[in-house]
Amino acid sequence: MSTVREIADQMKLENPILAATPVEMRNAALEKIRTALLANKQAIFAANAEDLAAAEEAGVAVPVVKRLRFDEGKLADVCAGITDLIALPDPVGRTLLARELDEGLVMRRESCPIGVIGVIFEARPDALVQISTLCLKSGNCAILKGGSETARTNRALFQTIHAAAQEAGLPQGCLFQVEARADIAELLACDGSVDLLIPRGSNEFVRYIMDNTRIPVMGHADGICHVYVDRAADAEKAVRIAVDAKTQYVSVCNAAETLLIDRAASPALTRALVESLQEKGVEVRGTDEVRSLVSCEPATDEDWDTEYLALTISVKLVDGVAEAIDHINRHGSHHTDAIVTEDAATAARFLQLVDSANVYQNCSTRFADGFRYGFGAEVGISTSKLHARGPVGLDGLVTYKYKIVGNGHIVSDYASGAKSFHFRDLQA
Repeated sequence: MSTVREIADQMKLENPILAATPVEMRNAALEKIRTALLANKQAIFAANAEDLAAAEEAGVAVPVVKRLRFDEGKLADVCAGITDLIALPDPVGRTLLARELDEGLVMRRESCPIGVIGVIFEARPDALVQISTLCLKSGNCAILKGGSETARTNRALFQTIHAAAQEAGLPQGCLFQVEARADIAELLACDGSVDLLIPRGSNEFVRYIMDNTRIPVMGHADGICHVYVDRAADAEKAVRIAVDAKTQYVSVCNAAETLLIDRAASPALTRALVESLQEKGVEVRGTDEVRSLVSCEPATDEDWDTEYLALTISVKLVDGVAEAIDHINRHGSHHTDAIVTEDAATAARFLQLVDSANVYQNCSTRFADGFRYGFGAEVGISTSKLHARGPVGLDGLVTYKYKIVGNGHIVSDYASGAKSFHFRDLQA
């Protein structure tokens, strides 16, 4: 049986073949994958039922169990994502720059796949569908390692997807699934064959990946997201947004963990925000100042740096947008932060100065998602400032190469002064 290293080496050789396939073939593969998922759904659901039963027996927390579930709703969502993905333009082979360096010497910068991408993710079997289809559309080979909590579901999904991709004519090495936990260490050592790692999971999990590989890692370690309610906020909007950002789906990285309220806003607004969250079952932890206005649990300094992933939120009053920005940049994870205000100048200041991948005005942090951005789902969300940032869809899965076509041109002619460059941009 081949090792992970041997498989990664072979995928590296096969990637140019996948990258060269016409987009029509890659889209046809996505069509077959969507059809196969629907045709095999009962077997996939049965595998998921076994995973859920095992998780409940092991005492896995309820919010986590919710993420493990793959049902008709999740199937409909991933199929809709595939449909959207098919409709997106081909990200591969686009001319990004065309420049004539000298007569008969033309340079072009063209988009191309990154290569072999290793994606290691916990829970959420729907992530396997999103990741594999995004990689195939963008011409990347993918090595997939899902969490052991959904091993049966992941296996059923992978076998369905891989078989459909091969039936469509894509190379056998376009996708590979790693199942054993021990194989993660070998995957992390595959620098030279694996071009990029994308981890999706807990803070500790992502940090472990980052600290134990020489392969470039794209992603985020945690999601400490904020909603700031300004003195010029519409009260009804503020309540709706804060409640949605915290409670719509608590166990995800773009759920709000801290609510900041302008000290100049009315005490009634603070009470309405806290009580609306409490009505949804949220444990509110507030500063002494907040607790003087409304009943809630006490907050500690540790709360401002905590990703709860649960029905818990910390609340603090701040002295306007300047202090809100400072708090977010100090304690946030640079993921997603929102301001609720009707003041355009205040909003512009917040959007400019908050150093996060996603910054919003008057809407929930839960919009930080590749599907909701029209990217056809995502492989993850990146808080890095290099290459890709925010929800990583097709455009984040390609890089570029330079192609130059000449006619016997040599550098000696330019070094000697016999010829000179005239640099003229052409239409891309």
